[in-house]
Amino acid sequence: MTALLYEGVGLIQRYGEREVLNLPRLEVEKGAVLALTGPNGCGKSTLLRILAFLESPAAGELRFTLADAVQSGEAARRQVSLLLQEPYLLRMNVQGNVLLGLRLRGLRLSRPEAGRIFEQVMWDVGFARPKDFADRGPAELSGGERQRVALAARLALDLPVLLLDEPTANVDAESARAIAEAVSAAGRRGTTVLCATHDPALIRALNAQELRLGRAWDEV
Repeated sequence: MTALLYEGVGLIQRYGEREVLNLPRLEVEKGAVLALTGPNGCGKSTLLRILAFLESPAAGELRFTLADAVQSGEAARRQVSLLLQEPYLLRMNVQGNVLLGLRLRGLRLSRPEAGRIFEQVMWDVGFARPKDFADRGPAELSGGERQRVALAARLALDLPVLLLDEPTANVDAESARAIAEAVSAAGRRGTTVLCATHDPALIRALNAQELRLGRAWDEV
């Protein structure tokens, strides 16, 4: 039996008096690739933020077990990366954005190491000529290119868990294919992937197991 990475019981989240998530049970095996589906407002983005340890549920218990030890707080947060639907790139060049997470974690990279990592993850997200983009700023990129650069930055961290919130919702077809291929490859390498999406093509490309959340809070 595959070990559980996440185990949640009675997960509820409220913003004020509005309940935005009610999930009686959640089990995510290590190495699983899951697609979170359901109507707008059913709590997909909220669940991702909870799984990324960016917020705590109003009720319920969430266990995160890595290397046979339950982790929480900052230790757990450092094992998870989250790609938002509209990621924010800093006002630095593309290479700086891609490698920023590694440097913030205290990793000192030589210039050849930095170049190698940058080129590899940019290749992974579909840039055939990474060096052509290294010195470009965010304003010089299309929306799809910005999304791919943001994904490359998360792949560079090589963490056990990759969470994605509608990664192909607002991008061109070429970028959507590249994102699907990169995320699928991460899953094959053993990364645990949870992706909130309305995109059936992405679910098929990831060969993902579907986890459908409940009704939207305002759905009749």
